[in-house]
Parts: sequence; C-alpha cells; structure tokens
Amino acid sequence: MRFVSPARSLRRVCALLQCVCLCFSFAASLAARARAQQARTNVKSGQRVPRIVIRNATIVDGNGTPASGPKDIVIEGNRIADVVPLDPVALKSGTAKRPAGDVEIDATDKYVLPGLINAHAHVQNERGGVAQPLEYELKLWLACGITTVRDLASDTKITLKLREDSNAGTTPAPRVLIYPNFNQNPNPHNAEEARARVRAIKAMGADGIKFFDVDRDVMEAMEQEAHVQRLPTAHHAAIAETNAWDDARFGTTSIEHWYGIPDAALADGVQNFPSSYNVSNEVDRFRYAGRLWREANWDKLMKVLDAMVEAHVAWDPTLDIYEASRDLQRAQTQPWFADYLHPTLEAYFRPNPANHGSYFIGWTSTDETFWKENYRIWMAALREFDRRGGLIGCGEDAGFIYQMYGFGLIREMELHEEAGFHPLKVIQQCTGNNAKILGMDDRVGRVRPGYLADLIIVNGNPLENLKVLYPTGVDVIKDGRTIHTGGVEWTIKDGIPYHAPTLFAEVKELVAKARAEQKITRPPR
Repeated sequence: MRFVSPARSLRRVCALLQCVCLCFSFAASLAARARAQQARTNVKSGQRVPRIVIRNATIVDGNGTPASGPKDIVIEGNRIADVVPLDPVALKSGTAKRPAGDVEIDATDKYVLPGLINAHAHVQNERGGVAQPLEYELKLWLACGITTVRDLASDTKITLKLREDSNAGTTPAPRVLIYPNFNQNPNPHNAEEARARVRAIKAMGADGIKFFDVDRDVMEAMEQEAHVQRLPTAHHAAIAETNAWDDARFGTTSIEHWYGIPDAALADGVQNFPSSYNVSNEVDRFRYAGRLWREANWDKLMKVLDAMVEAHVAWDPTLDIYEASRDLQRAQTQPWFADYLHPTLEAYFRPNPANHGSYFIGWTSTDETFWKENYRIWMAALREFDRRGGLIGCGEDAGFIYQMYGFGLIREMELHEEAGFHPLKVIQQCTGNNAKILGMDDRVGRVRPGYLADLIIVNGNPLENLKVLYPTGVDVIKDGRTIHTGGVEWTIKDGIPYHAPTLFAEVKELVAKARAEQKITRPPR
C-alpha cells in the first residue's frame, strides 16, 4: 500500500470540494441567467408590472452630470424605487447583491436617460382639413423616447381626452400637458375680457396658456390673472406691440421660438421692412424673419437677455422648425420620409399659401444665405443667454415645415449641439430643464429615486452621437465591419414599458396602408 500523507489527502479533499463548489456555482450561474432570460422575455410592451429591474445600466441623468454605471434601476409601479451602483469586482466574482424584479430588462452596453420632454408639441389628428390618425403621432413620439409633451394650442376636447387616456395607461401615448390658445375668437380686447378668458381656460382643466401677439394692456391683465390662477404661460411672440421686455415685466414662463427677443433689441425699434412688406403674407414674413437677428443691437440684446434671466423667463427656441429656411433641399429629402411620412402630412408640407408654414414659393439662395446668418447670431444669443444663467428648453413644433413628430425633437437636440452646447447639456435641456419649465422638476426629468418612472433605454451612447436616438438607427464600424445599431429600445412612461422598435414598425405599416389606400406608389418628395 502506498503511503499518502495527511496533508496531501487534505489537499485532494479541498480540491474536490473546490471542484464541487465550482460546479454548483456554475449551475447557479446558469440558473440565474435562465431566470434573468425568462424575466426578460416576460417584458410585455404596454403592460405595467409591479416591479421592473433594469440591469447594468449606464445612466445619463437630466442634471448635466457625466454618465455613470453600471447600475441597476428598480421601478415599483410608476416610480423609480432605487438606483443601485454595482461593484465591478463583485459582479465579476458573482458575489454582487442584485435587486430582484418581476421582470428584468438587460441594459448592458446601453445608456439610460430620463424620458425626453417635448416642450413645444401639437396634438394633430388632421392636416389641412384632411384626417390623420392620432396614433401615428403618438407612436412616433414614444418610439423617439418622448414621455411628456406640452401641447400648445390644439383641439382642447381631443387633448383633454388624450390626457385622461394617457394618465390611465389605456393608450400608448406620452404624458400630455394642455395649454389652450388664449387668442380664440372672439379675441379678448380689454383687461376684463382677458381675465375672463384666463378663468375660462382654468375651468377647462388646462395646465397652462399659450398666447400669440396681443396688445400690451391685454397681455398685462392676462398674465396677472394667470399668476392668480397658477397657470404658466407660453408666449409665441410675433411682430407685435409686445416683445421680450413685456415678457420680463409681466412674468411669462417661456418664450417660444425667438420672435420678440431680437425685436426688443432693434436700434430704431422697428425692423427695416421694404414698403411692399405684408406680415399676413407668409413668404414675406418668413423671408424677412431671416434678416431680423442681424438688425438687433448686440449690447441692447444683452440687456434684454439679462432682463429675461432676472425675471426667470425661459427660452424654448425650436431651432429645428425653421431649418428648412436655411437648407430647403435637406428638409425636403430627409431619409425617414421614404417609409414613415404619412401622406396627409406630406401633402400639408408642399408649398401652399393655404397651409401655415408651407411658404416655400420662390424661395431663393439669397433667402437661405440670410437664414444661415440668422442661425449663427441666434445660436450665439442662446449661448450667451445660458452663460448669463438663463433656462433653455427643447421643443420641436412638428407637423409643420417638413418636421415629423419625434424626429423633430431629436433634430432639435442636434441643433443645440451645433449651437455650442455639450451633449450632456443638450440632454439636460431636453429633460431636466424642460421639467422646470413645465413646473414638474420635482417628479420628472431625472433618473432619481422617488421620481416618476419615465426612462429610455438607448442602443448606443448619445453623448458620442445624438443620432443614436433616431429610431431609424445608425451604421457604425465595429471590429472592422459595418453594423446597424442605435434607436431607443424601450421607452418607459409612468412605469409602463413600450418596445420602441415595435411601435416604429407599426408606424411603418400604418403609413404603407395609407399610401396603398390613396394609390401612392412614388416615394415622397
């Protein structure tokens, strides 16, 4: 018999036990993976479950701070219950303690952001008097990661019902905030009528008020009553008696677009219009709008911006909606038009004086040149407004001027980056900043425990390339080969997960069906 020392026997036993432990560990790992895979397959689009865990997320918060992760995000009901940092060493060794969920979503190599907020939206079920299915717009918004929209001056009966359905989770739709139009016929013409109109809007159950050009005394009374009724105000400034000085004086919540700001800084108080100019003619109006920023006095403009900052007047510039004016060909040939532009919207976009924003009749290279300069000065003013402490938001105004719903907001983000803002700042403008403008910064716009579960899970890094947010995706080179990636994978609104690619595919089918019914065989133009 061969003698085996006790020490050697002990080593053999330890090795055997280690092997058994490894087998059990491997089996447990396989079982855990199987459970995780089973949980992932149980995620159903449009269905809220008691507890969702998003695994291994890299998070870009809506407060402008850098990305961080990996982290697990726990959603209970419609709230973010916890955000759990993960120890890479513990993860690698398999000893990390992970929160459990009824379903799990794997966010490995993905980025998680707060749901995008569209501060300038229009709920539209028709264009030019021709019906357009509302689901087309709603599904595009969700597919692009938009979880909240501020609807400015649409059909209030429609939006009230939509808000109710969205809050109940009975229809796939972003959260809707309703800002009816103050300038409804009959238009208020004095302070008493202005106050009565505001009270009527409040009684409708509105979340705020949108107004266009009004006389100064009417605007003052309207704003005073809006403050009493606790209704925020959005001013689509125009060529009118009132401008940004009045917004600062009366306490407007946000200036939409940009009219009213350079107007307030004109050296002579009026733009140098030709004698033939007619503001009711949209070709005239938009042509000479492209020459407005160059006529503003820069020093006077800085005083206007300071007044806005001091009065807490936010600026929602909607850079995307005027872009066709500086590059019409680009606007008319966007790649997603081929499969996703609804024929009703396509027809509305064509130059037609009867349709607002369809003004490209006789548009020239000179017009585009002026508009290019307009953008340079406008963007410089935005940077200066931010530097001085101003609050900048993010909205699309889609449904007009060659901008599709959802796509317009992502393009707006790209243009904010072109204006000189870091992608972290751009995301903040479209999430946390917009939440402040809407008065909701205590519950949306952040990836933070206690906040509503409005999140998007993105295939790719939007800090590297904002184009990964487009549902059409992007081509990238990886390991020497071209692969297609990008797009929002999941849009979670109020705790309800929506599979964005599925919604986007449904939009494509909806558009194809509408074209077939209208016997449209040519590509859109």
